[in-house]
Amino acid sequence: MTTDTLLKQELRRARTMGIVFLVFAVGILLLFVPGTTAGQRTTFTFQASRGEALALPPLTFATLTGLYVLAILTAFLGAWQIARGFRNRNLVLGIVALLFVLAFLSWAASDKSMNLTGMLQSTLLRAIPIILAALSGVMCEKSGVVNIGIEGMMLSGAFLAALLGSLTGSQWGGLLAALFGGGLMAALLAVLAIKYKVSQVVAGTAINILATGITSYFSSRYLQTNAALNSPPTFKPIAIPLLSKIPIIGPTLFNHTLVVYLTLILVVVIHVMLNYTRWGLRVRAVGEHPRAADTLGINVFKTRYINVILGGMVAGLGGAYLVLSSVARFDELMTAGKGFIGLAAMIFGNWTPFGALGASLIFGFADSLQTKLAILSVPIPSQFLLMAPYLVTMIVLAGVVGQSRAPAADGQPYEKE
Repeated sequence: MTTDTLLKQELRRARTMGIVFLVFAVGILLLFVPGTTAGQRTTFTFQASRGEALALPPLTFATLTGLYVLAILTAFLGAWQIARGFRNRNLVLGIVALLFVLAFLSWAASDKSMNLTGMLQSTLLRAIPIILAALSGVMCEKSGVVNIGIEGMMLSGAFLAALLGSLTGSQWGGLLAALFGGGLMAALLAVLAIKYKVSQVVAGTAINILATGITSYFSSRYLQTNAALNSPPTFKPIAIPLLSKIPIIGPTLFNHTLVVYLTLILVVVIHVMLNYTRWGLRVRAVGEHPRAADTLGINVFKTRYINVILGGMVAGLGGAYLVLSSVARFDELMTAGKGFIGLAAMIFGNWTPFGALGASLIFGFADSLQTKLAILSVPIPSQFLLMAPYLVTMIVLAGVVGQSRAPAADGQPYEKE
């Protein structure tokens, strides 16, 4: 592909993104302005659901004026993108999406009150298991192994967290058991996919079915009939001094349980490890060109085994969060598809830790928003809100707003010559 062709494609993509921005602006005018009267007002409050942060006064404004201002700002960004272009288009895309969401919230809360701080807290908490599932997928697929079995690994981790946490009377015992459970299921996937070269999709599906069957049987047979086996202690929220007092940011980021903090730290650690260490270079080499990596002396099989097992342990941590930081018990199928949502977040995030974080927050926000809108009696089916992140994922995969590419050897078994 010539340089001129690449430049033309880049220019076409930039203009397409500008048009998308303008569509967002028109959407604000067509979807939210009609039916909104001049007398309606929107109120946003900033009250923390737990912990004492410095209080901010409520923000009240005319709904119609706010919608026009947001539409004008969005249209300006779209016109600028078409005429001049932004250097960091993804950042501007995030700003445009934020403007559209603010317009939607302003319309939904018209003549009502909405607690933005509480919604941000809920978004992060609902996104944590999805973030961990997405990170698990990144760890595996960067080395060239497709992991469809994340759901089963999370379920196994949640089950063992509840059982061992109850037996030991320690949340730490439950946490270690969850890591072991996720890693054990991942090791089984690794043996099937790497050693025996079973189809990775089939092997991952088998892991999900196996984990569902085992956990459902033992849960119904023992855990549901014996409360002593399904009453693990939980991690309590830890407020970080000073930081937790910052309005909005403090309650959102600095007043959570240990697993939440571990998740956010893992995003940074995995990013650094994959991109700035010798180990990460080897992992990426195995995921992109395993034969070339093997020629240079990198053990392809060992690298894949390690990454898949580590990815399973991360998924197990996601299961531990559901039990030890959320509901304090195990219920059958309690992961509720979060492993599969994590895969979508991984793809949306372009197989990168920070991209997976951002995509997971979008899914978490959609989940939180549909609950909030039900309270506000907004006449929008919740299914549409839950569908929106998947629609955006398909747009990303289609290359409309950017290029999303999996590792070149992802899903391909390696045959050593």
